[in-house]
Amino acid sequence: MDVVINVLIVVLAVAFLWSRFAPTKGVNQITTAQLGEMMKSKKAGVQYVDVRTPGEYKGNHIKGFKNIPLQQLANRTGELSQDKDVVVICQSGMRSSQASKLLKKAGFSNVTNVKGGMSAW
Repeated sequence: MDVVINVLIVVLAVAFLWSRFAPTKGVNQITTAQLGEMMKSKKAGVQYVDVRTPGEYKGNHIKGFKNIPLQQLANRTGELSQDKDVVVICQSGMRSSQASKLLKKAGFSNVTNVKGGMSAW
């Protein structure tokens, strides 16, 4: 019986971790190198969003990125167009992954997360 309970606990823990950290279905994942190429090409209709805190953003950010902290994003999606691509970055890729998931649920169709975030930039 103890073995069954232990296996069940491990399975639930893995399922929880997978649900938190697995890439969101329908969200594109790019590297910072790919982001650099995208920005050089000046592709029209792309909205760049930095979901770090205002202090983090002020300390260092990429020109062209709009700061909408993750904690405010749900209430500020109206500042973004659902008809345009959205590229999301944070410090490490964790908050931007959460933001990407939030944007997909809010009806944004083309959302891209920058893997590794500003730490990799």
